Amino acid sequence: MNVKGGTSVSSSRIISENIMTSKDGSLQSNIPVTTVWRDFLALIKIGIVNSNMITTFTGIWLALHFSNKGFLGNLHIVFFTLVGSALIMAGSCSLNNYIDRDIDHLMERTKARPTVTGKVNPTMVAIMGIVFITMGMIFLLMTTLTAVAIGFIGVFSYVVVYSMWSKRKHVSNTIVGSVSGAVPPLIGWAAVDPNLDVMAWMLFLIMFAWQPPHFYALAMRRVEEYRAAGIPMLPVVKGFGKTKKHIYLWILVLIPIPFFMIELGIPFLTLATVLNLGWIITGIYANRFNDHMKWAKTMFIYSLQYLTVIFVAMVIVTLI
Repeated sequence: MNVKGGTSVSSSRIISENIMTSKDGSLQSNIPVTTVWRDFLALIKIGIVNSNMITTFTGIWLALHFSNKGFLGNLHIVFFTLVGSALIMAGSCSLNNYIDRDIDHLMERTKARPTVTGKVNPTMVAIMGIVFITMGMIFLLMTTLTAVAIGFIGVFSYVVVYSMWSKRKHVSNTIVGSVSGAVPPLIGWAAVDPNLDVMAWMLFLIMFAWQPPHFYALAMRRVEEYRAAGIPMLPVVKGFGKTKKHIYLWILVLIPIPFFMIELGIPFLTLATVLNLGWIITGIYANRFNDHMKWAKTMFIYSLQYLTVIFVAMVIVTLI
């Protein structure tokens, strides 16, 4: 189903919506008071950058481990890869903020972004995004061309294919966006070993399959905001019942993946299987609330813990 995106609004209108009149008749801004640093972190979506750094590092670590290369002897590769990846992610998120500035004011969680409140010049945000991406590509170029190519695919799929096209038009936007979100561990691996091993692709698949249940749960919690912004997220178009079924289906997709990572050992395979089955059991148990919002919140929190535990575990099992 195709749905057009939110209505475009001028910068002046956005600012005017953030102004209120005080009791004495003077104009008073209700724009949240922030520092330049906090605005910068909001523009680059620091939470997304930080979480992706975990998966990128895991890709680097496992590639070094299975290539029998020492970590300390390759600190330069680790540095170039992490900095390069962080920069292209930050740049891509900045461009996403620039692109979405006409609809972000319609959503509670995004209406205070600097690109919405008028605290920053949108053109400068776009320039910053392009500069960051360029710098990131230069850093990745210090590793391998494969890492650069994968990084470019990640940027293009997020900025162009997702942000500029599918997000506002197709209910499959979450799946399309999952490609860019699954790229970080692949970049990490490719920076060390351009001949991508099966293990590298399993990291990609874990990230790819994890994102739909994670973001569908978030979309359920923010369904009215997405509806107001004209974004065809699954719960907006298909409803909560259908969304829950899709979440369960994507968790089922995760179950066989660890069995292709047997080189990490039985302890990891056991942990990953428990986490996957636990996610389904958590959803079944949460249905007892008879509250879609509580169910979505429970599943969303589980997804965050799942990602951290499973990627950190991959590093730990190689140290034992």
